[in-house]
This record gives sequence, structure tokens and C-alpha cells, in this order.
Amino acid sequence: MNRRDFLHASALAFSASLLRAQSADRPLTVGVIGHTGQGNYGHGEDAVWLKIPQTKIVAVADADPKGLANEAKKLGGAKAFADYRQMLAEVRPDIAAICARHIHEHRDMIVAAVEAGVKGIYIEKPFVRTLAEADEIVKLCAEKGVRLAIAHRNRYHPVLETVKQLVAAGEIGELKEVRVRGKQDQRGGGLDLWVLGGHGFNLATIFTGPAISCEATVLVEGRPATKADIHPGDEGVGLIVGDEIHARYETKSGIPLYFDSKKGTWSKGMPFGARLVGTKGVISLQVDEEPLAVLERDGIKLWVTTGGVGKPEPIKDIKLINSEHHGAVRDLLAAISEKREPLCGPEAGRETIELTLAVFASFAAGGKKIALPLADRQHPLR
Repeated sequence: MNRRDFLHASALAFSASLLRAQSADRPLTVGVIGHTGQGNYGHGEDAVWLKIPQTKIVAVADADPKGLANEAKKLGGAKAFADYRQMLAEVRPDIAAICARHIHEHRDMIVAAVEAGVKGIYIEKPFVRTLAEADEIVKLCAEKGVRLAIAHRNRYHPVLETVKQLVAAGEIGELKEVRVRGKQDQRGGGLDLWVLGGHGFNLATIFTGPAISCEATVLVEGRPATKADIHPGDEGVGLIVGDEIHARYETKSGIPLYFDSKKGTWSKGMPFGARLVGTKGVISLQVDEEPLAVLERDGIKLWVTTGGVGKPEPIKDIKLINSEHHGAVRDLLAAISEKREPLCGPEAGRETIELTLAVFASFAAGGKKIALPLADRQHPLR
């Protein structure tokens, strides 16, 4: 078998594993948790279960009466609850879909779901607000055997196996650095770091391994940010600072990782995500785009699919797998069945939160290089 055939076979084998679903006498029941006006229901995490034969939505909880009525109707007449704790206690679903985008309620929702005896949790990103919350959840899920998957949906894309093989085979030469950019729209800087930077971090560390230090420059309108610039961020993320951020992370592999975001520099068609920069070429991982991966080498751009470089995508429902959460949900169901961690579980979520908060920790230390993991597990800007 030649290298390209090997890559094709490897990617398809990974995809087949990803698409395995829970086999059971009855569908796994799902309780959906959202909060209209406080993050709503993310990007489809509520309705994806209607398209997965192995699951059945049985209830929905939302503290907003109008939002609850609309969501219950949308989800096919699911039993409606104003209090998610009551829903969990009465219905006791197999899976909790925690869909609210604002993260100030995430910790409490996760703990309530675990205590109610769920088998699995699918939760909108960002994960939680602090490393203390992440530590608590990592420990709790491990103790209770709960499989928690985070909706960094690109992490479940089967083409990542192809990309890993290409990098290992030297298709872009020696990997020298990985660069992550946020979306750089009106949220550029601190909020972009929180809300969208995590997508890139979650992909980047596949290739760099864990970070061991962070050194960040944080600016406001082109000048160095000060303590007076710290303010509460939107979407429940807590305190943030900066409309422009440039950060450098050292990693255990020796491959540096960078993050950059500047408010208002986004333009139509400019994808955000991670770029793998090698001595002979670059692979761009374009978050929420299809194809996810693009190879740039010798002045030529070629898409990368599970079929190989420049090949048509052989997986027919690839857009469903990535953009509509099917890959993540199928992996969660397989993780429950196989008693293993999902591809993006609580430890991966904690790593992404650590990379985020490390920027603020460096700012709080006067822009100095700070060691990771962070010793202080609370919010650095508190």
C-alpha cells in the first residue's frame, strides 16, 4: 500500500469508528437545557438529537417562559420545565444537552446533570469560567463515570486523522510553529480569545502538545492595556481585557504556539482557526469551513479530505458530521458504549480554558512569561 492509499484507509477507518452509534434496545433519552436570553441554544445542539436514531428528546428546560414554549414545540412536544434541576430529577435522562452559550451557568448545570445520574453530557463551548471549575468537573466526571463532550465540533472532523498523517509524513516539512487566530470581528481581543480562540487551541494542541508557558501582549486602541481597562465580558465569561492580543506559548514538544486577535480586522471570506507552518508548506485548519483543511505548498493550494490531498471527499454526510454536530454526538454515544473519553472531553476542555486564562495571567503579571499549568486556579483578573 502506498502512502496516499494508507492515508485514505486510515482516515476512513477513523470515520467508521466515529460513526459507530450506541446499540441498545431503546433510544437513549435526552434532556435539553437552554436559557433564552442567556445564551439560548447554541448552534443546533438542541435539535441534532432529532436526527440521531439512537436518541430521543424527552424534555427541555428553560427559565424563560416564552422561550420554553417555543423550544418545546421545536423539539416535537418535549415535556417542558422552567427549572433544569426539576427536569433532571423527574425525567432522569440518559444524556443532558447543555446548550446555553453563556458560560456562567455551565458549572452548575453540569454538576446537576452528573448528580442526577446521566450517562453523558454534551455541552456548548466555552467550557467553564475558571480552572477551579474545570478541575472540579474533571474529577466529578471521572468519579461518576460520566462521559462529557464539548461542542468544539471541528475536533470530531475525521479529516484530522489525514492531517496528522500528512504532518508525520513530512508533507509540509518540519513543523516549526502553529498559529491560532480568532474571528477578529467586533469581539476581537479578550472576548474573541474566550469565545472563538478555543476552537483554534483545541485543534492546535493536537500537533504541539501541552503548553508549558505563556507570554502575552494586551493592547487597547493600540496602547498597552492597564488595570483600568479590565471589564466584564459578554456571554458570561467574566472579566476580560484588551481589544488586541498577541500571545506566545512554549510547548512540551518545542513547537511554539501563537494566538493573535485584533478587533475589527475580520473580512468576508477570511476563515479563523489554526495554521500549521512547516519548512516546506502550510496546512490551514479553517474552523467551521468545508473543507476543514487546506494544504499550501509551492505556491499552490489544495484541499485535504479523508480521501487525500486534492481528492474528492468520499464521506457523503461530511457537512452533517462537522457543522451539525453529528460527529460529536456519534462520538459521545460511542464513548458511553465503550466506556472511554470522548475526543473532546473535560480534560481537553480544561486545557483550552488554561490557554485562554494564561493570556490574562500574563497580563496580570505585567506581560511576563508565566508557567503552565497555572498555580492559581481562579480567574487571573479577579
